Amino acid sequence: MAISNPRVTYIKWALLVLALFAHTCNGFYLPGSYMHTYSKAQEIITKVNSLTSIETELPFSYYSLPYCKPPDGIKKSAENLGELLMGDEIENSAYRFKMNVNETLYLCTTHPLTEHDVKLLKQRTRDLYQVNMILDNLPAMRYAYQNGVKIQWTGFPVGYTPPNSKDDYIINHLKFRVLIHEYEGSGVQIIGTGEEGPGVISEAEKKKASGFEIVGFEVYPCSVKYDPDTMKKKSMYQSIPAVNCPSELEKSQIIREQEKVSFTYEVEFVKSDIRWPSRWDAYLKMEGARVHWFSILNSLMVIFFLAGIVFVIFLRTVRRDLTRYEELDKESQAQMNEELSGWKLVVGDVFREPDSSKLLCVMVGDGVQITGMAVVTIIFAAFGFMSPASRGMLLTGMIILYLFLGIIAGYVAVRMWRTIKGTSKGGDQFPGLWHASFLECRLSYSYVPLTLLGGFLGTRAEAIQFPVRTNQIPREIPARKYPSWLLVLGAGTLPFGTLFIELFFILSSIWLGRFYYVFGFLLIVLLLLVIVCAEVSVVLTYMHLCVEDWRWWWKAFFASGSVSLYVFLYSINYLVFDLQSLSGPVSAILYLGYSLIMATAIMLSTGTIGFLMSFYFVHYLFSSVKID
Repeated sequence: MAISNPRVTYIKWALLVLALFAHTCNGFYLPGSYMHTYSKAQEIITKVNSLTSIETELPFSYYSLPYCKPPDGIKKSAENLGELLMGDEIENSAYRFKMNVNETLYLCTTHPLTEHDVKLLKQRTRDLYQVNMILDNLPAMRYAYQNGVKIQWTGFPVGYTPPNSKDDYIINHLKFRVLIHEYEGSGVQIIGTGEEGPGVISEAEKKKASGFEIVGFEVYPCSVKYDPDTMKKKSMYQSIPAVNCPSELEKSQIIREQEKVSFTYEVEFVKSDIRWPSRWDAYLKMEGARVHWFSILNSLMVIFFLAGIVFVIFLRTVRRDLTRYEELDKESQAQMNEELSGWKLVVGDVFREPDSSKLLCVMVGDGVQITGMAVVTIIFAAFGFMSPASRGMLLTGMIILYLFLGIIAGYVAVRMWRTIKGTSKGGDQFPGLWHASFLECRLSYSYVPLTLLGGFLGTRAEAIQFPVRTNQIPREIPARKYPSWLLVLGAGTLPFGTLFIELFFILSSIWLGRFYYVFGFLLIVLLLLVIVCAEVSVVLTYMHLCVEDWRWWWKAFFASGSVSLYVFLYSINYLVFDLQSLSGPVSAILYLGYSLIMATAIMLSTGTIGFLMSFYFVHYLFSSVKID
């Protein structure tokens, strides 16, 4: 009798599980949600999202306007945190289709429009509000032509105002074009149940294993004037003759008091070769790829230029001085100490506690938190884990990451404060440490216990030891012909040169409702930005030390952090020249407020990168010098 080896059995089972898992991964579509297959004539319910506009940026509920309501009542869909913060309000609608059945249907006729209804419809029309519809998780797509160029939009307008006209017209007829792909099991083996004989596949099983996938959703809106008395006699979802969209305004539905508006729609199903995993490609077309590559090449040139400067500093200046100093005997070293110049003169002050040191530590902690959140989020998005198919997941992921990274923020802030205070004299440090941790909690939006936990870990960690002692009396800083802060502000132009092209696409995605999905480019730009910020800060810190300016802490932070100033100025430029349609002081204040928050986050992130690199540069530089 053969005796089985338990270890061999375990390996066999492990290989079997891996094989099954590999087979499962082969069919897993990362960027989207699960596939839904519909049978012939199966009912499909569309959903509506909040009304949005590129003019006001204030979302409104779809049913705040006198639209047809579903017969079974309005039901809200479950929303995640990101959708709530983005102002999404997804609800069911009265528009219903039957899979692969082309039809033209009557929906409803409103009551006579009141003065309030007319005022609201006219305001939403002139503010360019869009109706956002969703079918099988796909937004309705609309194509328009401007100056002979085909432009792609999501959603359709509430109404329109013809040129040189005082009247407004409502969109009350929609032509839907649904692209479908016939699904036939996609290679899945079907085994008969034996009801019609061994191995025989019944017609019911064939029908169950096949169906249709929705791979596209297009809408073509128009305005049609109907006879309300005739239309009101019809019932909801009753078939009507095909509708031709009129070109004359007299045949369009005007918005005015006592008008009864009839809503109709037609749907056409078109078979397509597009497969379900590729259905989002039409929404995520990467326009301007050459522009992205130009941005990356431009950033590489800046990096190589700064790298050359850093190379000169380290190998031709610093390394040469250190090598020359180490080759001398003790007597010569003592004589050389009396002839020190440049950065070596500030050896007794270079690690002196800066002004507002507690605030600096807190800002560095927040910067680490924001940078970590950005890097992890963009990496996950680049691999497809946070696609637009999962609505609101990008913002939700950012918030969750930001919360948990509060531990690192508290740790870095408190440990950095302990390191800086290690050079000062007197005073019990423990209350101040916890005060710094609580200040970190107030300035960050993370969950307080997580930040406090990080602060507690920071108190337990060993402080970084400085390689040189700090003198009792601060050294006088020589006067300069021009303020050093002018050079610091100018240094921010180099990181901005790395960022500004990608910034245009990001702002267009946020404020113009366009999909942004070139996270691969964004990840590359982020890595290049980190390198540029580190190099700029190191070069500026070395330049200040060479002119005997030992107050490098804040200047190292703002050398790279000053890029936020140019980001904010660019956002103002974008508001003036690219968002000309933005109307009203409320919308402008909302835009500038969000832009200021974005610029502040960029300042904390880039400033932290530059500061930490400068800190380790200065620490390494003076740890290599033996000066009494």
